[in-house]
Amino acid sequence: MRKLLLALSTLAVAAMAPGPDEIMEDPALEQRAMALYDQLRCVVCQSQSIGSSDAPLAVDMRSVVRERLLAGSSDGEVLGYMQERYGDYVLMRPPLQANTLLLWGMPLIFVLAGGLLAFRYIRSQAVEDEILSDADLKKAEALMKEDGLE
Repeated sequence: MRKLLLALSTLAVAAMAPGPDEIMEDPALEQRAMALYDQLRCVVCQSQSIGSSDAPLAVDMRSVVRERLLAGSSDGEVLGYMQERYGDYVLMRPPLQANTLLLWGMPLIFVLAGGLLAFRYIRSQAVEDEILSDADLKKAEALMKEDGLE
């Protein structure tokens, strides 16, 4: 059983490895390309980077990254080109802009709303548990005497 699992895991790793036509001869450029692959999202996959996607579009996107690097583009220029071509969605970390402000702010809004709801709930419970004043106790005792409950 262990041999079967080992064979399957080896096949999975081999399937995710880039093909021979995708490896650049210059190791420095290859490292840059791999780093860029992790920063770019495959636009047809479910939030998968182009480096880990087997979709045909991801293969094409990796090819474009390699071509741009071989043409002498910087990492920023490659990311800018891909962003211009596919939009902000292609970036794994979209920039903070007016159109993405709500996207970036939603976690903070949810935390603040949850905190406000918890504060109001705890405060309402504290008001219900408040101890009666002496005057209120005397009124209650008087009412109980009237009703013959004491």
